[in-house]
Amino acid sequence: MPVFDVSVIAVTFGIIFVTELPDKTAVAVVMLATRYRAGYVFTGIAAGFAVHVVLAVTAGSLLALLPNRWLQAASAVLFLVGAVILLASKRQATEEHVEQPGDQRLWKAAGAGFTLILVAEFGDLTQIMTAGLAAHYGAPVSVGIGAVAGLWSVAALGILGGRTLVRHVPLRLITRMAAVALAALAAFSLYQAVAG
Repeated sequence: MPVFDVSVIAVTFGIIFVTELPDKTAVAVVMLATRYRAGYVFTGIAAGFAVHVVLAVTAGSLLALLPNRWLQAASAVLFLVGAVILLASKRQATEEHVEQPGDQRLWKAAGAGFTLILVAEFGDLTQIMTAGLAAHYGAPVSVGIGAVAGLWSVAALGILGGRTLVRHVPLRLITRMAAVALAALAAFSLYQAVAG
């Protein structure tokens, strides 16, 4: 498989973007952006997401070493778990105004964003999905690019227009669409595992 597969990048971007959009972390990003300068917050968040994607792609690449039937079965399980988690979770967007603190240094704001992502996203659904996609496609670079782009896009939306987005897009609808997409991927992977 080529190092850069545009279709894998696009599929990964779509899945990760839709999965992360209704996540509680997106709401936390909006809250951070009300406290600190947007560019500073994004710097920390982007670095945190990059670390998570590298870990997930590495785990997925190790899964890809399994025999093909086992790999497809593992991918199906990961996608199905993701769909169930999305449907079972109760996500609520909260809105509150937070006054900007006086300390607006880059390292403080970026550190807050990085720490938030490092802690909140470890073992999160998008990290599991990224590992599953890396295992499924066997294209770690393409999956990594798509996942980072999806996560950074959600972070940018959260920072730049999160409050407006939360008011106009029903998160329940987005969550259900993501769950359906993951269930379809689980069914396809299971079919590939059985068909061999």
